[in-house]
Amino acid sequence: MRLPDEVDRPGEINIVPMIDVIFSILAFFIISTLYLTRSEGLPVNLPSASTAKSQPSTKITVTIQPDGVLALNRKPIQLEALEDSVRSLVETNSESLVIVNADEKVDHGRVVSVMDRLRRVKGAKLAIAAQR
Repeated sequence: MRLPDEVDRPGEINIVPMIDVIFSILAFFIISTLYLTRSEGLPVNLPSASTAKSQPSTKITVTIQPDGVLALNRKPIQLEALEDSVRSLVETNSESLVIVNADEKVDHGRVVSVMDRLRRVKGAKLAIAAQR
């Protein structure tokens, strides 16, 4: 029973718990998507660089293993065949990013010779993978 001096107030909906739930779900999705990235290259120990930047994903990855063996998109390849194979993967009239994953123990001359071959491919932009 209501007393005559009470004011008739409309019902209220408290949205604070709903906001908490939405932020919890948002945090869950953000954290879970961090683990969905996949690595295109073979496992190598990348050198560190403080100025390393993230690049968009690409279809072309050249990996140089510690013993100097080359791989193009996880498939072994010889240095002489690298240029033609990358040229066939680069789309015409567009620039494709070619990421070079070189182990830190690989001889510098080997990396330069691979990059020299890749520079001959028209439309290929080079990037060197590094860890932060």
